[in-house]
Amino acid sequence: MTEKDKQAESVETTVDDKKETATAAQKEQDDTAKLLAELKQKNEELENKYLRAAAEIQNMTRRFKKEQEQLLRYEGQSLARDILPVVDNLQRALLTEADDDASRQLKHGIELVAKDLEKALKDNKITQIDALNQPFDPQIHQAVKTVPAENEDQKDHVIEVYQEGYLLRDRVLRPAMVVVAQ
Repeated sequence: MTEKDKQAESVETTVDDKKETATAAQKEQDDTAKLLAELKQKNEELENKYLRAAAEIQNMTRRFKKEQEQLLRYEGQSLARDILPVVDNLQRALLTEADDDASRQLKHGIELVAKDLEKALKDNKITQIDALNQPFDPQIHQAVKTVPAENEDQKDHVIEVYQEGYLLRDRVLRPAMVVVAQ
């Protein structure tokens, strides 16, 4: 082997080594680019999951706060429903005639109790539904009977109230039981 052949072989080996190094570097660069792309995708997925979780927490907090406000706003609802029959009975007792002194005193005592109870209901935002001569509204009225209207103005209006209805703020505690003209 001549000196030139040795040099040529050495150059070829060097070129082959550089090609291998370049190929290895290119492969490493491709692997790094692929890994970077995968990491970016995973990062994006995790960021989306984080944003969804944060939005869900915010929605849950808002929903919890709204439910809590509703509970506080209507906290006396069940007690109020239980008291309404007592109010009805007091109103019926006030409709009776008092014949003697003892009956008049008893009726006066019932009037005082009824007045105090009405004030307590009002203080707790419980109001009576004004139903008589109002247009029938199935949201706040319960029709127990219909009768023919005497004139056109009475049509689809409440003409008699059998049992008073009540609202707690804007929520119906008990619909008014009414007679509707048709």
